[in-house]
Amino acid sequence: MSARDEKSALPQLGDVCVLGIGGTGAAVCRYLAAVGRPRVSSITLYGGKSSHEGDVTRELEALGVRCVLGTEQIEGSYDLAIVSPGIPEPSAFFRAAKEHAADVVGEPEFAYRESPSNWVGITGTNGKTTTTTLATQILRAGGMDAEAVGNIGTIITSRLAGRPESSWFVGELSSFQLATTSKLHPRVAAIMNVTPDHIEWHGSMEAYAAAKEKLFANLTPSDLAIVYDGDAWCRAIASRLEQRGLRVCHVDVDKDPGTPCAAFTHNGKLVVRLDGHDTALVFVDELPIKGEHNVENALVASAIGLELGVDASKVRQALLAFSALEHRIEPCGEVGGVRFVNDSKATNTDAVEKALTAFPAGTVDLLLGGHDKGTELGSLARSVVSHCRVAVCYGEAGERIAQALEKEIGRTHSTSLEVVRAPHMREAFSEACERAHEGDVVLLSPACSSFDEFHNMEERGELFKKLVAERVSAGKVRA
Repeated sequence: MSARDEKSALPQLGDVCVLGIGGTGAAVCRYLAAVGRPRVSSITLYGGKSSHEGDVTRELEALGVRCVLGTEQIEGSYDLAIVSPGIPEPSAFFRAAKEHAADVVGEPEFAYRESPSNWVGITGTNGKTTTTTLATQILRAGGMDAEAVGNIGTIITSRLAGRPESSWFVGELSSFQLATTSKLHPRVAAIMNVTPDHIEWHGSMEAYAAAKEKLFANLTPSDLAIVYDGDAWCRAIASRLEQRGLRVCHVDVDKDPGTPCAAFTHNGKLVVRLDGHDTALVFVDELPIKGEHNVENALVASAIGLELGVDASKVRQALLAFSALEHRIEPCGEVGGVRFVNDSKATNTDAVEKALTAFPAGTVDLLLGGHDKGTELGSLARSVVSHCRVAVCYGEAGERIAQALEKEIGRTHSTSLEVVRAPHMREAFSEACERAHEGDVVLLSPACSSFDEFHNMEERGELFKKLVAERVSAGKVRA
């Protein structure tokens, strides 16, 4: 269906309420206001308990949006409610929307309904951003009009107006966003991994995994599902998809899965198999992005590109040109033979374990800590004790992490890891620098969110890079 046909077939939206006054809510309101009558009868924005009047509400009111601020109480009757991704389904705010609206959806679902052609969906606990960015660059290398949208930072609805007919949306989709989908149907859907995260939001690991799996709900046998074989949750998802008769591309960084569709390494080279046809790409050692997890990311992105018709030579070109993203195993300086790497985006334990594979064992001086999600720490402790020389534990979660590391040291009788405590990240950085040797890597890969000390993980990463720049400018590691 062409974009013109899509627009003529779009349904009436009627009376619409939007929940949440952040960037997503504002973007949705702007879009609805531009659509206008006859499809949209009215727009009401419920900002939430902490919302108040400001420049955004004044702008929206000038566009005809009714703004209800300082409350989560919803009144009246609506044909559609569009909920911002930070509002959990079990919350009173979300439940109120369900009581007062005939249909309740999240923003990606709404955007898909408005423009359903040419979607790629990528989800998983870790690796989404890198894979989404790389897949977008591969499609562009192949001459396609592609844009990375969704959880990566570009609100999808903000890109609907004037979207070219042949363009592709490569959507990084979080569990929050997927939980409220029902019609979303990407042409290619990929899940990177499922490890414990956001359990407090979803209520259980099972609910978290189920939200991720919704990405595949509407796939047909002509589409492609790409699933990592490295964890039990993903293997179970792949099995259920195959029972539905779907094409499933199994991803394994260590061996050939032996399936008709697969992405794997063979003799040190990335290989993608689609419907029995193998395409060899580049050697793992040639990838500018390092670590086992980045091999997985590259395999998934390559499979997406090849499935959508990008020539293998263009896929290779994009892989060799791709460099580390900001805050994701990002090299940010070297002084006195000590390298500094910013992995502030590693907000859960699995991300840290994957990051450590990018560096030789015994060379890492690791900064761990931040807001404590209450995550189980056994697997993280084993990885840190076996890979790191120093672990500086800081922030709200610092003491619990330090105790877990010391327990693992006691269990294994290891003498190779020094555990250090610090109150905040700035002090943790200083402690790591004081202990760093030539050839070491000082790595910020905190395993925690940043909200005990920072507004977000970007702010945390920026401080780390600022501290590194000061040492580089001074020409010495130690203060």
